Amino acid sequence: MPRLPILLLSLVAFGGVVGFAQAAPPAAPASAASEAGNAATAPSISPPADTGDAAFAAYERGAYFAAMNEALKRIDGSRDPSAMTLLGVLYQNGLGIPRDLVKAAEWYANAAKAGDRNAMVALALMKVDGDGGPKDLKGAADLFEKAAAAGDNVAQYNCGLLYMQGDVRPHDLAKAADYFRKAATAGNADAQYALAQMLQSGEGIKENPQEAVRWLKAATESGHIEAEVEYAIAQFNGTGTPRDEASAAEHFRHAANKGNVIAQNRLARLLFTGRGLPADPVRGAMWHILARSAGLNDPFLDTELAKLTPEQHDEAEKLARQYAGNAFAVLDASPAGGQDKAAAPDAASGKAPAAP
Repeated sequence: MPRLPILLLSLVAFGGVVGFAQAAPPAAPASAASEAGNAATAPSISPPADTGDAAFAAYERGAYFAAMNEALKRIDGSRDPSAMTLLGVLYQNGLGIPRDLVKAAEWYANAAKAGDRNAMVALALMKVDGDGGPKDLKGAADLFEKAAAAGDNVAQYNCGLLYMQGDVRPHDLAKAADYFRKAATAGNADAQYALAQMLQSGEGIKENPQEAVRWLKAATESGHIEAEVEYAIAQFNGTGTPRDEASAAEHFRHAANKGNVIAQNRLARLLFTGRGLPADPVRGAMWHILARSAGLNDPFLDTELAKLTPEQHDEAEKLARQYAGNAFAVLDASPAGGQDKAAAPDAASGKAPAAP
């Protein structure tokens, strides 16, 4: 499934933005593995032990109208909760039938009452956003906690957010950390990143840089780009892990190519100074131009950019245009002003590579 957008109801915690996920139409069968990202994943719809189940087989091959008919047969025969959840998915996303959020919420509610934890999470997310009915954060929290108790790692992650926020649940960072740890242990990359941030800061949990790095690495291996940037920073500075500038540079390069602005800024610094990889001021200038066009100013890199020859500067702008598809304003070599608030702190804080 594609990465899901973050709901406007979000939290700034320990330098990272976390928030409840908004359900989105699946672009692939809901039983397929989702791409890790910076939002909770959608509830997975897993076929029952009998892999010959006609409703899920039809859903997986994209025959949504047939899936609906087969699910209805199962509900008539046994009030099967997973079939009811499947109907909720079809109505919520308009697959084979007109989109109807009210009916989707009704089917999820029926399935949730019957104990289906996927339906609990799906309905909770709808209540957070007010889809199919009024917004109901208290009701969403109750559903998240019920699904979390049943072992759903998406629900566990969202419960962590609830206790971190302290709105419909008490503000309790220790309890938030406990939920994040449960979800992280189950493989939820967002929870791994959130837990790592808490272990780095020591808020709500004992500070442990070594364990933080282990969770950052796990989230990185699952494709979590923000975690990868933090992991690279830890490697570059030798915080909680042996210093490895070459590995850090490769992680910065990967995250930069995924569009992470901080990674683009850090990679630019390394390319200008030859730290962790061979010096390449033109490529460094390209990444600085891209990061600065996104709002991350860096006086050190502005100074380095000004040292380029006109030919080098023109080549850097050309490369940046090719990378960004002409979607940014071309910048000249003059400094862009003071350090922007979007920029990460320097290495003394343990949050970014040192300015060489």
